[in-house]
Amino acid sequence: MSQPPRPEPSGEPDPLRVWFRFIRLGRRVTAAVAAELRETGLSIPQFDVLSTLSEREGLTQQELAGRLYVTKGNVSGLIDRLVEAGLVERRPIPGDRRSHALHLTTAGATLATRGIEAQAAYVARTLGQFTGRELESFEALVLKWRALARADAEGPDKQKQTPGAPVEDH
Repeated sequence: MSQPPRPEPSGEPDPLRVWFRFIRLGRRVTAAVAAELRETGLSIPQFDVLSTLSEREGLTQQELAGRLYVTKGNVSGLIDRLVEAGLVERRPIPGDRRSHALHLTTAGATLATRGIEAQAAYVARTLGQFTGRELESFEALVLKWRALARADAEGPDKQKQTPGAPVEDH
């Protein structure tokens, strides 16, 4: 069975082709970083939690879920396992009997640092090879794309969604 003929290149970049390359690159980079993190004993979700808490301790599970763009339910089991492993601890919040503040233990902070170092080494070996001008241009494009994606998500015909929230029909 033969494949349909490919359209002749027009010389103009094809946004869809760039999109697919970007998605594939994202998958490749994620897999490479996951391999780096496995050597420290961390999965990507575990690293996300530890690195986020290394930036801002005392978050509740709800706040952490919001920062990670996942549901509170997704974070709950992960936090349970990190508490059992002695990497995170829950501390009571005065005046709030339902929520707890999340803090890294010494072991959790050490592991977060090792994970951050592994990620930084990968970035240095890859993206760090860009010249200053290339990196500046790339960052400008990424920020422009992010702004366009945010505008699209908040457009007049779309409702703003909280990550993990059910989508309502209109």
